[in-house]
Amino acid sequence: MPQEPKKRHSRQRQGKRRAAIRLKSKDGVSCPNCNAIITSHTLCRICGYYDGKKIVSPKIKEKEKSSK
Repeated sequence: MPQEPKKRHSRQRQGKRRAAIRLKSKDGVSCPNCNAIITSHTLCRICGYYDGKKIVSPKIKEKEKSSK
């Protein structure tokens, strides 16, 4: 049989334990090419550069494409 807790923990103690378990937001860095805020070690979605090299060309929105 599994063991049961010997004594009940108070709500305050429970809250202190759960306060340490929280989600941390990801810090953003600025893209060296276009200065947009991106996650580190990822391709920039705006300009398509990674580590100073162009990897992909940025997608043109359909609205802008149809107006030209």
